[in-house]
Amino acid sequence: MKTLELYGTASCPYTREVREWLEWRRCDFVEYDVEVDPEAFQRMCAATGGRRTVPVLVEDGRVAQVGWQGRGCVVARGPGE
Repeated sequence: MKTLELYGTASCPYTREVREWLEWRRCDFVEYDVEVDPEAFQRMCAATGGRRTVPVLVEDGRVAQVGWQGRGCVVARGPGE
């Protein structure tokens, strides 16, 4: 069974759309809000080479997708920056 992680923010409508899509497909996933979770923010930046665009979908430790249908939100700064 594959492991899915969704990195996003509460204010990003595209994060919401990916979450709804995953739920509709009945996928099990773990979601992280990178605006409030500094460790998740660091993991997302490390996985994407420093990109700050959300949502980010990680499948089995590899970035599967950045953004949603060509759109995304930019996280201006991480928690505590």
